[in-house]
Amino acid sequence: MATINIQLSNFNLSGSEIRTMVLLVDDQPMVAEAIRRKLAGLPDIDLHYCADGLDAINQANNIKPSVILQDLVMPSIDGLALVALYRANPGTAETPIIVLSSEEDPAVKSNAFAAGANDYLVKLPDRIELIARIRYHSRAYTNRIQRDEAFSALRESQRQLMEANLELHRLTNEDSLTGLKNRRYFDECINEEWNRSVRDKRPLSVLVIDIDWFKRYNDTHGHLAGDRALRIVAERLRERARRPADCVARFGGEEFGVILPSTPLTGAQMLAEEYRQSVEDLHIQRDISVNEDYLTVSIGGATTTPQWGESFLSLVDAADKLLYRAKTAGRNRVITRERDLSASRLRAV
Repeated sequence: MATINIQLSNFNLSGSEIRTMVLLVDDQPMVAEAIRRKLAGLPDIDLHYCADGLDAINQANNIKPSVILQDLVMPSIDGLALVALYRANPGTAETPIIVLSSEEDPAVKSNAFAAGANDYLVKLPDRIELIARIRYHSRAYTNRIQRDEAFSALRESQRQLMEANLELHRLTNEDSLTGLKNRRYFDECINEEWNRSVRDKRPLSVLVIDIDWFKRYNDTHGHLAGDRALRIVAERLRERARRPADCVARFGGEEFGVILPSTPLTGAQMLAEEYRQSVEDLHIQRDISVNEDYLTVSIGGATTTPQWGESFLSLVDAADKLLYRAKTAGRNRVITRERDLSASRLRAV
């Protein structure tokens, strides 16, 4: 069974040890030095400087800042245009941008926010305000990334859990050797089909199939060959199940069961004979010393129109009794009957 292995990043949701990466984009070295001094001595803040606005996007992609300090007036590119470029760049589309301006102009401030800025400071701001704004925006940005990654990890864990549950369901209901459904699934399926047939007043047929002289085959060829033969026969039975609603299951050993919803006795008889012939046509030699001595199957089939008050077990038991008759009658044959529930007996049709 697949193992779920979800690895979450080492998030620090309290934010106490989150490092703040600041990218300052300003063409004036004096401004850069002033800001460097204001942030000096703070162990949680790393300051990176870019003097060329045309190189700011590349720098941001490399540094991956949690805050960008962006001057509005630069010789190489308009500051507002650069803010728009940040927002168009996947690597900085969500990065907080604090615009640095030389004037407190409402129109400039409005244009900055319209271009995508998160905050607006007149330079040079005092140290306490600068640090507070940087930490606030950085923490909000980092927390949002952590939240999104946590949600992404949760969705991935849910997906893997769903896949694991589906795999567990498959393993719980599947025979490991043949890949057919197992007896547990057979019982659940026939119970559902029984109740549906009661409601719809439709016939329900069951076939019980047993490989003839299989113990002798195992003794002659060994259990590995026996397992291989079981898988081949199982695949042949699966191939002959034409409708999605038909259920082919392995009861255990060399015995199989087939559920045929909405199938009258004539249909069950025809399919059972097809099963019998198709297995014989596989030409799996039972004894290599005897030419044309191939593996065959005996099949018992029962049909009824279910009624309230009876269990599907009565139908399976009827098919099993008919399988025994097929065995005692010489094997490699099909015997089917319709089960008369009102008389609680089998009657030939």
